[in-house]
Amino acid sequence: MGTGIAQVAATAGHPVVLCESSSRALEGACNRLAKIHARLVEKGRLEEAAAEAILGRIDYTRAVSEMAPCRLVIEAIIEDLAVKKQAFSALEEMVSDQAVLATNTSSLAVTAIASACTSPERVLGTHFFNPVPLMALVEIVPGIASSDESVQKVRRWIDDWGKTTVLCKDTPGFIVNRVARPFYGEALRILEEGIADAATIDWAMREIGGFRMGPFQLMDLIGNDINFTVTETVFEAFFYDPRFKPSFTQKRMVEAGRLGRKSGRGYYDYSPHASNPEPAQDRDLGEEIVRRILVMLINEAADAVFLKIATVEDVDLAMTKGVNYPKGLLRWADEIGLEEVLRRLEVLQTEYCEDRYRPNPLLRQMVRRGESFCHRGTEDTEKG
Repeated sequence: MGTGIAQVAATAGHPVVLCESSSRALEGACNRLAKIHARLVEKGRLEEAAAEAILGRIDYTRAVSEMAPCRLVIEAIIEDLAVKKQAFSALEEMVSDQAVLATNTSSLAVTAIASACTSPERVLGTHFFNPVPLMALVEIVPGIASSDESVQKVRRWIDDWGKTTVLCKDTPGFIVNRVARPFYGEALRILEEGIADAATIDWAMREIGGFRMGPFQLMDLIGNDINFTVTETVFEAFFYDPRFKPSFTQKRMVEAGRLGRKSGRGYYDYSPHASNPEPAQDRDLGEEIVRRILVMLINEAADAVFLKIATVEDVDLAMTKGVNYPKGLLRWADEIGLEEVLRRLEVLQTEYCEDRYRPNPLLRQMVRRGESFCHRGTEDTEKG
């Protein structure tokens, strides 16, 4: 991730200091960037002189002290709170008082990381998505103490890099990793109930739902170990709210070493000449699957707006730009009709008697008032 961020910043014309703790990692970063730019030149996407200029803007070092002149430092190290706090405490002493310190964390509290600093007002989150050069979205996450000046300064810089930025509160999972949980979680429930197999669920979400990948394909691509850990982290961070409850099925996959593509087997077999099951292309069943997963996603997106995590516009931008959903979930809700979304959620809650399916209060309120998210999104934009 750090290498990708360095590439994007250098491409935008900034001088960059790329710091790695080990010589091997530093050499690997240098070689990766050289290969990436050589391929871009080979494919005609970049002039050789431009590639040389980009690479010439990046200095490589193992010494944290060499980042002293930097106006923005983006940390992209291991997801360990103690390690990050130690890093930020050290960085704060080396850079100028005007420098902004940002963390690329995807699962830790920005406020907790900033607590290691004597000036937490200049610390914030900048959550990039992998691969950084290709993914448009960056979630800008102020901690409780982050100053408006620091937030706006960093947002302008990253906007100038050609990224799409969204602003969100410092809450578990931010926007994308929080709102996306039902895409995996509800698909796993449908599988566990025997309603459909993985291939059929994936087919339904691709062919009927319009998603680029089905949930099981995507879990295999991400890695079941990583996906399970993110779900577990969000579940714990939300004080074990049943909406985010992890799946025993996925836990067993991890325990069996069936991690997906990287291990050669997950929900699908990736070995040479493997024969995977064909989906049951039942249109009615497929539509039932899409409806169930979609209303759960919409409910989570509505919750992010209800709790002021982000605006309607930023939630929809995050899901389309961050995980390539076919359309914004709240715009999608308007198209279905909020009354119908609420009805489907109430049917699930009545059937299962689980808090997992409780409709968000904002949906109930908007249905009573005859409102739509499109109208609300316009109001949010005017206020913002």
